[in-house]
Amino acid sequence: MSRPFTPKVLTANRLRQGDAVWLTEDDRWTTDPLEAELIEDEAHADIRLIFAQSQRNYVVGAYLADARAGARGPEPVHFREAFRSRGPSNYAHGKQERF
Repeated sequence: MSRPFTPKVLTANRLRQGDAVWLTEDDRWTTDPLEAELIEDEAHADIRLIFAQSQRNYVVGAYLADARAGARGPEPVHFREAFRSRGPSNYAHGKQERF
């Protein structure tokens, strides 16, 4: 018996800068994970992943990550995704200035 589908967001790394990015509902890549499209249907997730993987001139390593609906937008389920959403950990700059 297969496991039920859990909501996902599509994430990757921006090719030139290396930033973690998330795919929005209107096909933009954003550095703000709260703007990501929360995908709740497995077939739609597969279509979105194919779209993301076709964006080779802009992103690398696209994959679906588990997420849940939050008050302000999608929230990560796994520690790895929470860590990626905060940006590089070597010093406070960019996204880390907010934390």
